[in-house]
Amino acid sequence: PPAASTPATPHDAPDAAWLARLVGVALDEDLGPAPGRDVTTQATVPADETGAADVVARADGVVAGLVVVAEVLDQVATRLGLAPATVDLRVPDGTRVRRGDVLATIAGPVQVLLVAERTLLNLVSRASGVATHTRRWADALGGTGAQVLDTRKTTPGLRALEKYAVRCGGGTNKRMGLYDVAMVKDNHVVAAGSVAAAVEAVRTRFPHVTIQVEADTLAQALEAVEVGARFLLLDNMPPAVLAEVVAAVRAGEARTGRVELEATGNLTLDVAADVARTGVDYLSVGALTHSSPILDVALDLTPAATS
Repeated sequence: PPAASTPATPHDAPDAAWLARLVGVALDEDLGPAPGRDVTTQATVPADETGAADVVARADGVVAGLVVVAEVLDQVATRLGLAPATVDLRVPDGTRVRRGDVLATIAGPVQVLLVAERTLLNLVSRASGVATHTRRWADALGGTGAQVLDTRKTTPGLRALEKYAVRCGGGTNKRMGLYDVAMVKDNHVVAAGSVAAAVEAVRTRFPHVTIQVEADTLAQALEAVEVGARFLLLDNMPPAVLAEVVAAVRAGEARTGRVELEATGNLTLDVAADVARTGVDYLSVGALTHSSPILDVALDLTPAATS
């Protein structure tokens, strides 16, 4: 039976089947092929000993990834042939937390709690680090009307969790992969011969896919809009140039319709507000997922006497 878990997260969590696969791979990595073993815990802790533990923040930040806790515990209990642990989530994902805050309390067989500990903490710490970093960007952009976007620069195998963590931190997801949105970049333009040729090739082959185009100059941006692109990546433009491009594109929107504009390339928190004030809709920041440090999260065990 599944572990009890409350309250529900306010964000759209990763697909349950995907989460189950992720946890299975992570447990195989830690315990060896299923069912696996923890030679220390299984040697020192009786199978019938029960207890409780708190999942605790060791630093201030934004928590994410608590959606994995019940899945990790359930899979560990199944592998060990023991009763499932229960989960009481004290805060939902996306909550700002302080050092010492209890994020969740788990209870059940101590073997289950200890075998699950590292896998559980690795995933929660990683997701919470991404959410915490993203929150800094979202705060920096507060009041500007611009949003921070993630990229595909994610940890292999963790994309859905890391992009979920971006949402928990107040950011916005861009495309999930190469399959759901076409992004015409400089190499595609070289291969196709021009921006227009690249856009037309995508439209012909995949007519129902959204097309985004990268532009390095005002001329490229206007060319992309003229051939039907309605989402532009304005790459590595200084704020003054960016403002010029935004103004030119906006001036034509009465004819073209709304065009979404994204600033991308070498963005830092120090310049975030200045870039946002140029009028772009988004700032694309690969560092949200490729360079976020973890949020330190620990598990504190309180053994209880076996009844």
